[in-house]
Amino acid sequence: MNKYKHLFFDLDRTLWDFDRNSTETFKELFNKYRLDESDCCNFNEFLNNYREHNLRLWEMYRNGDIEKDVLSVKRFEIALGDFGITDPELVKAFAKEYLELSPLQTHLLPHTHEILTYLKPYYHLHIITNGFKEVQDVKVKKSDLEKYFEHIITSEEAGYKKPDIRIFEYTLDKTGANADECLMIGDDPESDIDGARNAGIDQVLVNHSNIQHNGGITYVIDSLKDLKSIL
Repeated sequence: MNKYKHLFFDLDRTLWDFDRNSTETFKELFNKYRLDESDCCNFNEFLNNYREHNLRLWEMYRNGDIEKDVLSVKRFEIALGDFGITDPELVKAFAKEYLELSPLQTHLLPHTHEILTYLKPYYHLHIITNGFKEVQDVKVKKSDLEKYFEHIITSEEAGYKKPDIRIFEYTLDKTGANADECLMIGDDPESDIDGARNAGIDQVLVNHSNIQHNGGITYVIDSLKDLKSIL
């Protein structure tokens, strides 16, 4: 598709394997703080409980209902509290170390390096992410992704979070691109797809997990390697 000149990629769960990297970090911390010996819960119970709270709090963060610093601690405070662990110092330490350790993990979704290597000579590549800047920058560097991208735009930098149209407008302005020559590639039907559509940008839903969506998407693919059929 020669009309496209700029490709905007989401990071978490599109390129960087958030679920696998997060799980490995949790296992490390779960063992470090000997939660497996406390008889409060097993690892899978804790992880599933945390994920439910984390999704809810991230939705609040995207909507501007809570601040970043509250989110980063509150999700652990609630998840640990559900199992009777209420030590505030442990909660703070767990939250701090999670943010330090998780971005050091380097597992990527299948075909990430393959497809970025394929696309790099022909397109301007950029990242648009809602993640915390200090965390996302480390992920990109540690996973050897920095070499592919001209701009890594976080919601903190832009002042708005996907799917807010203003983060896409900020990105268009910063990259000097026109909406009709751009393509947004992400895994989230709301944040990535709806947000880009509202900004007049074509979209690719990378449906790794076969999630339900409402349609109206420019392209839907099952794997990053399928971008070769589009670009």
